Amino acid sequence: MSAEVIEERSPADAPPPVRPRRTRVRELPEVRWAVLATAAFLPALALDLTGAPAWLWAPLYAICYAAGGWEPGLAGLRALRERTLDVDLLMVVAALGAAAIGQFLDGALLIVIFAVSGALEAFATRRTADSVRGLLDLAPDTATRLTPGGAEERVDVSALRVGDTVFVRPGERLPADGTVREGTSDVQQAGITGEPLPVDKGPGDEVFAGTLNGTGALRVTVDRDASETVIARIVSMVEEASEHKAPGQLFIERIEQRYAIGMVAATLALFAIPLALGAELTETLLRAMTFMIVASPCAVVLATMPPLLSAIATCGRNGVLVKSAAAMERLGGITRVALDKTGTLTEASARVRGIRVLPGSGLTEHEALALAAAAERPSEHPLARAVVAAAEERGLRLEPAADFGSAPGRGVRAVVAGRTVQVGSPLALLDGAMPPLERPGDPAPPTGGGDPVRTDVAIESSRRATADSPIRPATTDDLIRTATADGPARKAVDQDSPVRAAVAEVEDGGATAVAVLVDGRPTAVLAIAAPLRAGAAEAVAALGQLTGTPPVLLTGDNKRAAARLGEEVGITDIRAGLLPQDKVATVRGWEDTGERVLMVGDGVNDAPALAAAHTGVAMGRAGSALTLETADAVVVRDELAAVPSLVALSRRARRLVAQNLVIACVCIGALVVWDLFGHLPLPLGVAGHEGSTVLVGLNGLRLLRTSAWPGAARTGRRAAGSETMSGGSSHP
Repeated sequence: MSAEVIEERSPADAPPPVRPRRTRVRELPEVRWAVLATAAFLPALALDLTGAPAWLWAPLYAICYAAGGWEPGLAGLRALRERTLDVDLLMVVAALGAAAIGQFLDGALLIVIFAVSGALEAFATRRTADSVRGLLDLAPDTATRLTPGGAEERVDVSALRVGDTVFVRPGERLPADGTVREGTSDVQQAGITGEPLPVDKGPGDEVFAGTLNGTGALRVTVDRDASETVIARIVSMVEEASEHKAPGQLFIERIEQRYAIGMVAATLALFAIPLALGAELTETLLRAMTFMIVASPCAVVLATMPPLLSAIATCGRNGVLVKSAAAMERLGGITRVALDKTGTLTEASARVRGIRVLPGSGLTEHEALALAAAAERPSEHPLARAVVAAAEERGLRLEPAADFGSAPGRGVRAVVAGRTVQVGSPLALLDGAMPPLERPGDPAPPTGGGDPVRTDVAIESSRRATADSPIRPATTDDLIRTATADGPARKAVDQDSPVRAAVAEVEDGGATAVAVLVDGRPTAVLAIAAPLRAGAAEAVAALGQLTGTPPVLLTGDNKRAAARLGEEVGITDIRAGLLPQDKVATVRGWEDTGERVLMVGDGVNDAPALAAAHTGVAMGRAGSALTLETADAVVVRDELAAVPSLVALSRRARRLVAQNLVIACVCIGALVVWDLFGHLPLPLGVAGHEGSTVLVGLNGLRLLRTSAWPGAARTGRRAAGSETMSGGSSHP
């Protein structure tokens, strides 16, 4: 389609912004049954209190009992068949007991309050799901795909495949995650990245499904299937998180059955003993039923999960994926923070600032860079991407790499145009033995079973299966052994050689030195540096205030570059030149002394430390697949300021859990004492019990509010916005 046709498209024709869907109250069956029960109860109550004949109000009470009690009664019977005592069944039994002794009003009131409470709980739960599932509404259902011949065809988004090209007109929402191939425009992506202003996009820039295209037309190459977009990942991971219960919830569920059985036994004793001693039947039965109702642990059971799930949903809306309620609970308990350097405190998009070709290498700068980039191209490390990007910017032709292998924290090796090229840490390549490198498809060393390649999955499954399975040193060691197994030594380089001088010069300038060896001989040293992330210093200070302990920098980079970065962000405790096993040893050392460590990283070399730490957070936009699998939480938009916000939100959720437990226990205790040592009317007992349950549930849902996300992230976004307006880069 020609550009002129595109320009003629009226802005009024552009699709309006999509609003996340909200569940209507009447769509929920619990609400409909509660309304029916209430509608039958109110006229029956009026007729009963005014002395109308029974044939007028009795049918209405029957409708109330049936509408409000059939669903929880059926669920309770099914649970009883599985030898589980459901509290809902006890409520229905109490209501029927009241009706059996002629207390129709009391039993109906119990049914109505119970039904309304269940409806409110169902609505609140659906609101939590809506807040996350509503993200899917941002993505359009169809897309304009361009055929190889340039023709347009309208297809479902689910039919798009990686490599397809889609055409996005002004005002349309992008149908897929991808890379701009042609065209320039401003894209509003606040729903994904949190950036408050539209971001300029041009060829080579990344765009996300569901973001709103501005004034220009774009041709976008699809990079991910519909199920793998950022939006889909947010929804999927938050939904998975809701299925993993926090340790506190698991503990409550373990004791709930024993408590329920004990409560039933106490109720029977409270009825049988006074009756045997000559007490009046009706009064004794009412007191026993009131006790069973007010002693039920509904509020206690509901105290834990709503705050944690609400916090997870709020994190998802703000671009942070928390993988489970257990992880959300753990985040609030950290006492120390350790941060990686490259890709975490600095932008993942590092750049090559200089190339120092060594005397006698026989190569030009472009030739040395082309060999290094060809060897680095299969790697996913941020520094490797910087080398490849530098070669592409210069228009260099990259030969295919054969026999590629990598050792996290050390470097890569590949055969390029018949020459063996090694690129990596000067410390590893020039001083010590380079270990056998990991190659795609190679079996890992024996580790006692499990997948030989995806050790990250073994770590995740063993560590996160339940909240009662903390750290698993053996599986972390598996990763370390894979990364650092011993190998044949290489000849050391003389201390006074030109390569040493070049490395020292690069590091003195505050950059990271990367050595390039061709056929075993040092050939060049690359100077690579990455800009500091916006708001990094503020995030470091906020983390220090939250934990009461200054954050620590753990990096494989050289001491000079690490020290310079530490000065910029305010970190004084700097551990530089660390290999993956060194980071793990440091983290384990803290853990052994009782510290609960939060590790924040992004690269493959950070994965073992993330697994060993009390809690791990990964920077998601450029993080490696292994790191994303191992971490407890993922910062999708790579905003470092989101990390202290995440910790603060977790601590607030933990406080709400404690508040809920106090509210529930105080209410239950007060009502039980009142019933045992005084006279607690059944309707008042029902109102107190259900009221405390509703109060606990609504208290937990406070974290669904937009204002619940702590201000640290908003400060970071404002800083990023100021950089955009002042001419800085508008996206990482």
